[in-house]
Amino acid sequence: MSVETLDAVVRTEESGVLSRSGVLRRLARDKVAAAAALVLALIALAAVFAPVVAPYDPYLTDLTKVMQPPSAEHWFGTDNTGRDILSRVIYGTRNTLMLGLVGVIIGGLLGGVLGICAAYYPRADGWIMRIVDVMLAFPAILIGLAVAAVAGAGLGAVVIALVVATVPDVARVARGAAVGIMGQEFMEAGRAVGVSDRTLIWRYLTLNCISTIFVFLTLRFGQIILIGSALGFLGMGAQPPTAELGMMAAQGRDFLFMAPHIATIPSCAIFVIVLAANLLGDALRDVLDPRLQQ
Repeated sequence: MSVETLDAVVRTEESGVLSRSGVLRRLARDKVAAAAALVLALIALAAVFAPVVAPYDPYLTDLTKVMQPPSAEHWFGTDNTGRDILSRVIYGTRNTLMLGLVGVIIGGLLGGVLGICAAYYPRADGWIMRIVDVMLAFPAILIGLAVAAVAGAGLGAVVIALVVATVPDVARVARGAAVGIMGQEFMEAGRAVGVSDRTLIWRYLTLNCISTIFVFLTLRFGQIILIGSALGFLGMGAQPPTAELGMMAAQGRDFLFMAPHIATIPSCAIFVIVLAANLLGDALRDVLDPRLQQ
């Protein structure tokens, strides 16, 4: 069997799975998934174009409009220094999404590499997975506190904490998917015809694990947003006056009885983002997971 024949076999198997699943058609028919995707798209667009969308400067204080309730002038009201909460939520969403994306992407890449290498190289499997077990023993909040104690509070500390929190879970998922692929006949055939390890790992192993890792990262994204917001709430993330949803909720807790909107509106924004991400992740899992299609 040549490498070209091996490629044809793999492509035939993958195209069969994709044709049976009808990924886009099934997602379009799922009203909940379509609504979640639309909400996330609108939130992402508002975050990207925050300077255009935000009605006010999020850092402009006005002591004559302190803690005003939602009104026609300020849709989400103002905070304890007179800043427009809607503008701060838009900019805060940008920082929160950035933290989640960076944590998921970097952590997913590192975790995927570790998991796939553990599955392909049996001698390294034990060492890699023991390191993963050690990382899983520490909660993400504790990791964030430790990083902040060493590097100082800030967005960089939160990113490191989110990456460390993402790597072990992704590594386990990637290893599980890769072990299943390693048992396929085309992997044995590739080794038999002398295909290099680099080609086998990338072309046949990694590419067949990407959908599983992607679905898990979609589900993990909502959890990463929650962890990042929790660290911001504890004061480990963005520092004032930077707008970040977790920190904004923390700043509003001192005014819950006088102006509850200062804390509840950023909290509701976090809730909407996490809910939409989880609903979309569930839908993608239902569509892309072959075990759920049988």
